Amino acid sequence: MKIGAHVSTSGGLHTAVDRAEEIGAEAIQIFASSPRAWRFRHHSPEDIDLYQERVNKSKVSPMFIHCSYLVNIGGANDILAKSISSLKDHMNAASKIGAMGVIFHGGSHKGVGFDGVFEQAISALKSVLESSPRDVLLVIENSAGMGSHIGSSFSEIGRIVRELESPQFKVCLDTQHSFAAGYNLAEYNGLNEAMDEFQEEVGLSKLVAVHANDSKIVLGGGVDRHENIGEGHIGLLGFETIISHPAFNEVPFLLEVPGMDGNGPDKRNVDLLKKIRSKVDIRN
Repeated sequence: MKIGAHVSTSGGLHTAVDRAEEIGAEAIQIFASSPRAWRFRHHSPEDIDLYQERVNKSKVSPMFIHCSYLVNIGGANDILAKSISSLKDHMNAASKIGAMGVIFHGGSHKGVGFDGVFEQAISALKSVLESSPRDVLLVIENSAGMGSHIGSSFSEIGRIVRELESPQFKVCLDTQHSFAAGYNLAEYNGLNEAMDEFQEEVGLSKLVAVHANDSKIVLGGGVDRHENIGEGHIGLLGFETIISHPAFNEVPFLLEVPGMDGNGPDKRNVDLLKKIRSKVDIRN
């Protein structure tokens, strides 16, 4: 697998590649616009050209865009409409810059239950897929199970996948979210059980990215709180277990950790995962 990271685009899209190379990231994830605002910031043709020129000189690949945190396919009326619009804007931007896909959170059903929002969620996602370029993947990320969030179980994600029946619709597995939702990825038996369930409910062919994050929260804690690699409840041995699993052999790992200095994914976290990868490769 490739070891990558979420990196900033401050100063222009092309600067993301520079930042990735500085920390040794082999793949990247970015925000194409503010993750905490509905208004989408469209990039100029000049900015896109500079980015593509920089990418062509780099080995950093693939690249994913993370959608706005405000998106909620379980939301009502105005929120749902804005969510659909945001997803469409991000899909179009991803196509323009050559990103592999757009990763998004499903949001919350606000207490009415998954069944209560299922049909509207499917309708919303179909609308996005039908009007989006065909060269970009729409990628749902599993949630940590906090409150009434959508997609904390593989069965919920699998139900969405099966209903859509779209080759464009894929899945990103977040290690911290999985752990907080009760999937014990840190231990051999727990990981095998989790990935067997993923295969049965979703299908490993749908897995296109992993958000590699340690957890500030205990197993089953149900809260989304990322920690640096080796400093949380998953731990270094847990990540050795995860990286050893064949399900992840060719899936890019993207760090979303706070960073040793609090400035986001950094070289120390990237190097830790690379060291574990090398250890696993030698053993195999």
